[in-house]
Amino acid sequence: MKIAILCTLGPASLDPETIRGLDERHVDLFRINLSHTPIESVEPIIDLVRSVSQTPICLDSEGPQVRCGFVEGQIHLEAGARVRLSAEKITSTGRELTLWPASIFDALRVGDRVGIDFHGAGLRVTAVGPGTADAVVVAAGKIASNKAVKIDPPPVLPALSEKDLLAIEIGARRGITHYALSFASGAHDVDSLRALTPAGAVIIAKIESRVGVQNVDGIIGAADAILIDRGDLSHEVALEQVPYYQKAIVRRANRGNRRVYVATNLLESMVTGTMPTLAEANDIANTLLDGVHGLVLAAETAVGINPIGSVDIVLRAIEAFEQSGDRQLLTEDRDAPTPAR
Repeated sequence: MKIAILCTLGPASLDPETIRGLDERHVDLFRINLSHTPIESVEPIIDLVRSVSQTPICLDSEGPQVRCGFVEGQIHLEAGARVRLSAEKITSTGRELTLWPASIFDALRVGDRVGIDFHGAGLRVTAVGPGTADAVVVAAGKIASNKAVKIDPPPVLPALSEKDLLAIEIGARRGITHYALSFASGAHDVDSLRALTPAGAVIIAKIESRVGVQNVDGIIGAADAILIDRGDLSHEVALEQVPYYQKAIVRRANRGNRRVYVATNLLESMVTGTMPTLAEANDIANTLLDGVHGLVLAAETAVGINPIGSVDIVLRAIEAFEQSGDRQLLTEDRDAPTPAR
């Protein structure tokens, strides 16, 4: 079985030379992350990729995820500060902050907790109006542009955003054959996406929420492949439990005869550095031993300093996995010269 490599495209890799280099390494799928890609950029990216590569493209939905709008640099919010949340697209000053999709304001309630970027500032909603809400900062922290927002209790939002629907229309018109569904909550979400995509399209359902875990068997049955997004999942379940969720989901996907991929933090140190850590090498090895069919590079190839180098490391890790039988390793160790003392 060939282990697939899925590469996310972004500012670091959206140029012909890099795409050509990734293509030469036989990566299996180029991922366009709609959470970080303006709708007006989707078609130009498709044109760019197809001008230098025949590698298939995957449109990855932003899904029912709330994000904040544009922030100039970073802003630190102090505990006790008052913030106006708005559906209007504004540049945040620290006193006003855009949240999208706009439909989130229909679901907000007084007392809801709003976490910006998970490890950033924490707010509590004090008042709600049409397209706006007032909040007080209860946990100081920094905010930046386009960061994920966690709301507790979680609001019910459509499985596909308005931008997702527009992107799927573009994809269908341009012959895109792969679509990833973010925050899949059940088989019905997968069926909804499939109804909008071309016949024979490959639907990759992403497990990245508690409700997705609870309904994983139905999702596996409805989808063509499963992608475990460990990053978002770690914000809904205890961090130390994520490796065991990964193993359990991989086993279920394999029993269901579905391909399963794993994403997030595989080579996080290579976003800014040239080599992975031993812990990252160990993580990739254990992920492959779990029985996955592919590895997903996200920030490493989208915004990292060396997208091609990151793929080279993954290729080396896959080769080591394929040659890693205990007998071979022990034989090599037995035949190796004894180090001088």
